[in-house]
Order: sequence, then C-alpha cells, then structure tokens
Amino acid sequence: MLLIDPVRMLPSLLLPLIGVLFVGGFSPRSYAWAAAGVVGAVVVAFVRWATFTYEIIGDSLETKRSLISRSIRTIPLERIRGVDVSTPPMHRLLGLAVLKIDTGASGGDEEAKLDGVTLAEAERLKSLLLRRAGRPEAHAQETAAPAGPREQPIISVPRKWLLYGPLSGAYLLTPFAFIGGAVGLAFQWGDELGFRQDTAWSAGEWLWEHPYLLLAVALLLVLAMPVTGGLMYAIFNWNFQLKRRDGYLVAERGLINRRSVSLESQRVRGYEIVDGLAERWAGVVRVWAIVTGLGDSETRGQLLPDVPRGVAYQVAADAIGPYRSELRRHPPVARRRRLFRAVFPWLVVASASAAAAWATGATLWWVLLVLTLFLAALGVPLGLDRYASLGHGYDGVRVSVRSGSLRRAQAVIERRAVVGWRLRQTWFQRRAGVLTLIAGVGAGKGGYSAIDVSEAQAADFPAEVTPEWLTPFLARPPNQ
Repeated sequence: MLLIDPVRMLPSLLLPLIGVLFVGGFSPRSYAWAAAGVVGAVVVAFVRWATFTYEIIGDSLETKRSLISRSIRTIPLERIRGVDVSTPPMHRLLGLAVLKIDTGASGGDEEAKLDGVTLAEAERLKSLLLRRAGRPEAHAQETAAPAGPREQPIISVPRKWLLYGPLSGAYLLTPFAFIGGAVGLAFQWGDELGFRQDTAWSAGEWLWEHPYLLLAVALLLVLAMPVTGGLMYAIFNWNFQLKRRDGYLVAERGLINRRSVSLESQRVRGYEIVDGLAERWAGVVRVWAIVTGLGDSETRGQLLPDVPRGVAYQVAADAIGPYRSELRRHPPVARRRRLFRAVFPWLVVASASAAAAWATGATLWWVLLVLTLFLAALGVPLGLDRYASLGHGYDGVRVSVRSGSLRRAQAVIERRAVVGWRLRQTWFQRRAGVLTLIAGVGAGKGGYSAIDVSEAQAADFPAEVTPEWLTPFLARPPNQ
C-alpha cells in the first residue's frame, strides 16, 4: 500500500509537481520541493495504512482509524446487502484486492472499504460476511475460513457479444470527453507548461477561420465514437460471468479492474430489461436486478450487458423468475398524446421558420424549415414506437410495466414487493382522461410507472394485484 497509494495519487500530483519544476526553473530547490511532494505522498500512505484496522466482533464488523482522534464505525452483519471485490491493476500485480461493503444506507457510496487486503483474505471475508449476514444468529467461531462455496454457473457472456457494446451508447462520448479534458488542462496549466492562453486563443481563431479543418476534426471525433465506445465497453464488461453462489447472485466482469458483485437472492425483487433504438433493431437488451436496500444499483445491480433478447429473458427467468403474461395495451388517446408531443413542437418551429423565410428571404430560414419538417416527419414513427412500447400486466405472481422509446425499460416486479400505489394526473392528462399509475416498490428506483392508462385501468389494475388493500374502499350500492 505504500506503493499503491502514492501511485494512485500521482495523477493529482503530476501537474503540481511539473508546475513546481517549471516555476523553479528546474533548479536544485525546485527538485527538492518536488521530492518533498513525493515523500509527503508516501507519508500520507503510511499514515493511512498504519492507523486503519478492522475486526469482526460478535455480529458486527468494526473499522477503526486512529491518529490524533479515534474513529470507529460499527456495521451490523445483518445489515450487509452486498460485498464487492475488485482488483485494480496495481493491486492485481501485488496480489491484493479492494473489498467494499454495502448496507444500502449510504446511497451510492459503500459503507466501508478494506483497501489492500490479500486476494485470499478478500474471498474469505466475502464468504464470511455474506454468510453471517444471511444468518445473524451465527457465533464468533465462524470467523474461521468457511468451507468452499457451492457455485452454479448461469451464463458466461461470449466475447463476440462485446461487439454489441457501441449500441448501448454508454461510452460513445469518450472522444469528446478526452478532448474537453485536454482543452481544460491546457487553459489551466498552459502557463506552467509554456503554452500561454493567448496562444490557445490564436489557435482557436485560426481553426474558426478554416471551418473545413474544424469540420474534419468533428467528423473524426464522430467516427471515433463507436470505436472508443466499444473499446471502453469491452474493458468494463470483459469476461462477464453470472453465477449463483451460496444464496447469492454473483456478477464478475472487467479486464483491467476485475470486479465481483454479490446480490443476496432473498432480497432480489425483480429485474429491469432496458434497450435503446439501436439495441432494439439489433435484438439485444441489458438487464438489471431490482434489489431491496442496494446502493448504486445502476452499476452494482447489473445482471447482463448487451446480449440477445431471447438469452436475456431466459437468464432472467432462470436467475430470478419468469413473467408469464402479455402486456396490456394502453388506450388510443395515449397514442395521440405520443404523436402530438413528437410532432407538434417541430411544426411550431417550422411555422416560425416559414414566416421568417417569407419575410426575409434568407437561405438560413429555408434550410431550417426543411430540417424541422423532416424532424416532424420522423416524429410520426417515433411516436408510434413510443405508444407500442407502453404496457402493463400481471401474471398472478409478478407485475410488469414498460415505457420509453429512445430508452425503453420493462420492469418485472414480484407482487410481494409492491408496497403501495400512487395515481398522478397532470392538467393535460386530466383533459385527455388518462393518468399515470405508479407501483411503489421498496427496491430499485422506489416506484415503476404505467404511463397514460385509462381511468378504468387505473382502478382495476391495483384491485387485481392487491385486492385485499382496496376491497374495503370500493364503492358499494346503497342497499349493501
């Protein structure tokens, strides 16, 4: 850890150290200050290592950090929702790992992190903590290394399916992020590196005066989007494996930083299947688990990266449970609302552009008119697709709702996970006679919406799923 921590701090120290050397003219004093910065990083790493301890006492895990004052954090084992083991590159070279403990009480952050334990210790602690979390009545003698976990593979994602990565759009903006970061660093540290800000402005003005070069750069960045996006996707999802181990769903992935995420099966309440337009055309989807008390569910809850739709449904059914019913269609007025919102805004802009073009005769307004009419025409199939994506259903065991087009999501939730219903109706929905029905769930996002259902569906669907809640409040004839 005395090596890992300084290397990990190097990106934040690099520019200040370079600045010290440039400002000092590479004199012996500047080298001394730079060396002092490096020594300071090692001292900080030593203090962090020497003052941190962890211990399992009874049914709790205690982490202690003591220097001038002592800080003790106690985590009841029964509150542990998941334990992640990751091996960043430096840790992997030295045979170490990072173990993160999630209790779901800290939002997207882990409750505790043991940074720098050995791989064997990380696996031992992971099995021990998860086993003790599932059985809080366990006694202290179980701190001995448990027997090897029973493991059942569910799926190992073939590497050829990584080619679907650019379709997800998750990392497509990576080239622009790199360029933006480089420009920001140039403006922030340009003087120390001998690159003055007026030079940057001159370069920008020169590019502005040569728009074809600027267009070529933009085109190269656009062409690089699927390549860099696919590369980053492959790095994060390399050798993705989903398995069942001692009552937990375990997802392992990653090339540079290998990560293992465990989700307690008893706390899984369903799953969410997501796809975008490009993914839908290719027939692939992504899958997340809906888990009670899970922090950072967008990353920790991932069950599958982009895989063929049939495989995703089969894996979700095997790992969590199938949904065995068709989704019910929403009323025709929902289709009209989708079409109106997809087409009308562009028609307004087209009307304004036509008026401006008639008044001024400028070419720019005619180009804008043609562009907005084209976008309005595209809004028709988009609106129809958004309507076709709407749906809700109940198969006697699980509730399902679906919505979206550019990002379509279908949530499948166990009936026992539904903790309440909420009806929401905007002014426009009230005039159209539709509303949004939200199933409250103590897991995942906390609620999943059936958008633009009819008033009859909004009354009948909750009564069908949870009749024992609503029967006492249903209106009865006066003679009953």
